[in-house]
Amino acid sequence: MKLATLDNGSRDGCLVVVTRDLSRCAAADAIALNLQAALDGWHEARPALEALADKLERGAIAGATFDQATARSPLPRAYQWADGSAYVNHVALVRQARGAEMPPAFWTDPLIYQGGSDTFLGPHQPITLASEDYGIDMEGEIAVITGDVPMAASRGQAESEIRLVMLANDVSLRNLIPAELAKGFGFFQSKPSTAFSPVAVTPDELGANWDGARLHLPLLVDLNGVPFGRPEAGIDMTFGFPDLIVHAARTRALGAGTIIGSGTISNRGPDGGPGRTLAEGGVGYSCLAELRTIETIKYGAPRTPFMHFGDEVRLEMLDRAGNSIFGSIRQKVARLI
Repeated sequence: MKLATLDNGSRDGCLVVVTRDLSRCAAADAIALNLQAALDGWHEARPALEALADKLERGAIAGATFDQATARSPLPRAYQWADGSAYVNHVALVRQARGAEMPPAFWTDPLIYQGGSDTFLGPHQPITLASEDYGIDMEGEIAVITGDVPMAASRGQAESEIRLVMLANDVSLRNLIPAELAKGFGFFQSKPSTAFSPVAVTPDELGANWDGARLHLPLLVDLNGVPFGRPEAGIDMTFGFPDLIVHAARTRALGAGTIIGSGTISNRGPDGGPGRTLAEGGVGYSCLAELRTIETIKYGAPRTPFMHFGDEVRLEMLDRAGNSIFGSIRQKVARLI
């Protein structure tokens, strides 16, 4: 089942079911006014939503044209957005570039931070900022939305509460990060609003590509219309989503509608070392920081700039038949006026 949110003038939008080819949608407000309401009553709402989606898919109801460009993030705001760093290869490279030792615990204990969740960007909404000097970067990720997760949840409980899967662009302002982290209190100004894919899907929609913990497909990352990365999301993911959820729920319950991110998708090279660009025969990257890190390791300084006003990033994932699963995140960087 595929779900999306359209604008109806309210903060949380209108929930719709979407056909598998992303061409048509049907309002689901008779079942749940919005996605958060559906998640709050998931066990009752899901069968009704699936029945509606089946009717739309079979053509038993006409529905309407689904326009990704006008869709909002599936949850336009959420009670909680917690982003992990499950691809420890990415963390290791960043630390290597600045000469910092990699603590062994990073390979066994997940990193996670709590992001702002009150103003998510729409999937085609501009990334609007006041200055290019912030070091504007995209971060291509996978994210899941949970049901109610109890405190100290087991791994099995965590896996069973994964309700939906989607893509994320977790925008980072790299030049603001060092000073913030030096204060010892974590990210805030360096993490502006995140965007999610037009469509969120139930795990069963992913078939064999979803193993209960990881999504085994490449993420397509384009910058200004040029392929930048094709990293495999299921490879080199040190911690699966149940691991991240267990970590987040160690000392508190997670409410329905909690979003958990994977962190930047990052693959090692075939020799176990840093990944290579697409031009070099590698799978590329899902953020500029990783390329700049590798350039620093190789050349002593980065050669690739961060994003400028007018630059556009596109994130998408295709199934094995070449069909878009979640729709595309397509965002331009714009100057705050």
